[in-house]
Amino acid sequence: MSASTPPQTDLTPSGGSSPRPESLAALFWSFTGLALQGFGGVLAIVQRELVERRRWLTAEQFVEDWAVAQVLPGPNVVNLSLMLGDRFFGLRGALVAMAGILTFPLLLVLLLATLYASVQALPLAQGALRGMGAVAAGLITASGLKLWPALKQNVLGTLVIIGSIAITIVAIAWLRLPLAWVLLGLGGLTCAWAYRQLGRVTADRGAA
Repeated sequence: MSASTPPQTDLTPSGGSSPRPESLAALFWSFTGLALQGFGGVLAIVQRELVERRRWLTAEQFVEDWAVAQVLPGPNVVNLSLMLGDRFFGLRGALVAMAGILTFPLLLVLLLATLYASVQALPLAQGALRGMGAVAAGLITASGLKLWPALKQNVLGTLVIIGSIAITIVAIAWLRLPLAWVLLGLGGLTCAWAYRQLGRVTADRGAA
């Protein structure tokens, strides 16, 4: 292994060697494929490809990494691509993964925007967009339900997770509170609770 290539990262809870992209080119085309499959959000596609098909992440790791990607500024999937690219190949991997996520979708969006400008007033085009939006919402909901079992091992506990989800929905969808305040307030409280629970787990392991 050359000095410029970071050592393979062990991502599996069992301590075994986990699958990973074979090269920077494989990383680039993998994230390009992810980006070109998504419409209105790529959560469902990313979860299926990274967890179920390629197995670069476990379901628990995906939930944790996606949570970090959502909190960071910028598009969630771009943040995740940077994180995984850096994990596998360092700075070069982060840049290549980001290029894979952005290059072809950017060109495609520019092309579609040019075409849509000429048909945006047609009822058929408006109906098509509404239909695709509904499909995207369904895909995201299905991904959330599929990932729910991974939260059973979360240190927060099931009741706290359900309560946090409910409060977030009420605060944003009903009370229309700014997302930043919800993240700072509720996110800060859950982080403090998680820190407390992790301390208990560490103390119990030490006592054992």
